[in-house]
Amino acid sequence: MRIDILTLFPEICEGPLNQSMMKRAQAKGLASFHVHNLRQWAPGKHAVTDDMPYGGGQGMVMKCEPIFAAIEALRTPQARVVLMSPGGRRLDQAIAREYAARDRHLILLCGHYEGVDQRVIDQLVDEELSIGDYVLTNGAIAAVVFTDAVVRLIPGVLGDDVSAAQDSFSGNGLLEYPQYTRPVEFRGLRVPEILLSGHHAAIAKWREEQSLEKTRRVRPDLL
Repeated sequence: MRIDILTLFPEICEGPLNQSMMKRAQAKGLASFHVHNLRQWAPGKHAVTDDMPYGGGQGMVMKCEPIFAAIEALRTPQARVVLMSPGGRRLDQAIAREYAARDRHLILLCGHYEGVDQRVIDQLVDEELSIGDYVLTNGAIAAVVFTDAVVRLIPGVLGDDVSAAQDSFSGNGLLEYPQYTRPVEFRGLRVPEILLSGHHAAIAKWREEQSLEKTRRVRPDLL
């Protein structure tokens, strides 16, 4: 999978995408990330990428010209253009799986200021995505979150592909059960005895019950 990220703040993306699983995905040749400063497509000496909104109002709006030029330069027949925006469909694990299974080239456009000129959305964007019901300073942070959520689901990125299937929101759609490791006892706090029993069927049942209980307590909307 190739992911091109168009942003005014490339430094925000570069650090996280060169660490941990994202670094491994690139090393294995399973994904490549290309972070572009949108200003390189902005015309004029000052490379202006925003202007005041028609009709008045607060803030600035990202201009058409550099965005059209950038996407037209990067787009391939397989490309899907995604605008990271608080006004988009809310990202969840099912959407991440959808992108991981289907797409081989993504162009992520990072919103900023009061958003982008609507003509960009109407003519270039295939989908708007939001990572949650809140507003960030810019879309670069959201683009990194989306990239991580999708790329880790590509077969071979994780050391054990079963891990992704057992994550929260995967499989049965419940939150993940509690996890423990050595030591067995720490400051009087013991690992549940069931996990030390070696009884795999009983452990699986316990984990399912714990997932259900946590989901009911923390995210009842998932039930």
